[in-house]
Amino acid sequence: MPTGIIESLDHEARGITRLEGKTIFVEGGLPGEYVEYSCYRKKPTFEIARIERIIEASASRIEPKCPHFGVCGGCSMQHFEPSAQVAAKQRLLESNLWHLGRLVAGQIYAPIQGMAWGYRFRARLSARMVQKKGGMLIGFHERKSSYVADMQQCPNLPRHVSDLLLPLRRLISDLSINAAMPQIEVAVGETMTALVLRILEPINAADEGLLRDFADRHGIVFYLQPKGPSSAFRFYPLDERRLSYLLPDYGIEHGFSPTEFTQVNHAINRVLVRRAMTLLDARAGERIADMFCGLGNFSLPIARSGARVAGIEGSPELVRRAGENAAANGLTDRVEYGVANLFEATPESLAALGHFDKMLIDPPREGAVELVKSIGEREGEGGPRRIVYVSCNPATLARDAAILVHQKGYGLSGAGVVNMFPNTSHVESIALFDKG
Repeated sequence: MPTGIIESLDHEARGITRLEGKTIFVEGGLPGEYVEYSCYRKKPTFEIARIERIIEASASRIEPKCPHFGVCGGCSMQHFEPSAQVAAKQRLLESNLWHLGRLVAGQIYAPIQGMAWGYRFRARLSARMVQKKGGMLIGFHERKSSYVADMQQCPNLPRHVSDLLLPLRRLISDLSINAAMPQIEVAVGETMTALVLRILEPINAADEGLLRDFADRHGIVFYLQPKGPSSAFRFYPLDERRLSYLLPDYGIEHGFSPTEFTQVNHAINRVLVRRAMTLLDARAGERIADMFCGLGNFSLPIARSGARVAGIEGSPELVRRAGENAAANGLTDRVEYGVANLFEATPESLAALGHFDKMLIDPPREGAVELVKSIGEREGEGGPRRIVYVSCNPATLARDAAILVHQKGYGLSGAGVVNMFPNTSHVESIALFDKG
């Protein structure tokens, strides 16, 4: 059986070793470890393997906190000491910048990190009746499988949400539509916790009574979602509590619906916003673009600085929510929001928005390639002098950074990771681009 030394981790947190010029991805391997492995998938240029024996373990290998680790697909790095996880993510970011963009950041920022557990304020859980496993299962999918993991706890969720997993099993089992309720969306705000039940059939009066009783006993709010995310409505209780999260540094409260996108880790988001504001250095009199603005996570703090902000987003629902949040925080005189598909940006569509002194870009995983290609393409328009780019995919960040640096004349002044999802392979990052 082959052996090898794990050199690094890939974007799925698999260990990388090499055998006769071929790359071997070893699931569960950690950098520096000497392992014996067996391959279960072979391709011409790479193989995927599992560890059979750890001959020399990494000093950073720890005992996973969760008993479901290795079966549940929600995590892939619980066996890796938290600070070592962050260091590995930083190396992955730097590797992507160099190998995909031929770039080295002028400065590597100190990583943004916080609690390793109880951070996940948003989650999408699956529900499925599986008689062979004792009845109703509620949890994340098993690793690389469509099966629902048999979860009794999740230390990544806030404790009060983790404690609901077993009571929810009993509740859903007792509903008349227990075979037609495949998903539970969790959203935790400052003063309430919402559970959105995806229902494929209508509930009856007995179901309504069960849901009301559960909500009263556990202090949560139920939403029902009969179709797409926009169909979700508040079922019970209909009190004045609402979902929101705070940015105390800027005196801002963002309201949101449980099916709208917000950052999963509220504590880290606060630090991320502070870092972004420091790098952007927004000032009164400037006009700044917030591209992929969502519900105003960055645009409202920018506006609080005194600058004027144009927030652009593809979702009309999120733009409407952003406008409501601007009004609730007394910032409508400094913010204008608009709907546009930034994945189809052109030099003409960007120029039509007017001149921007600075820009913040916070795209989804696909990145912002058409947007960055369009910057400064119109004659007489040099583009914003500073760009802060918040990314959830180091590969697309590296691709877009290469365009900004090699084609648009920006310098990559700095970059660093944001550990928004501890114990997972997910890499969030932030980068600063300057002109001149």
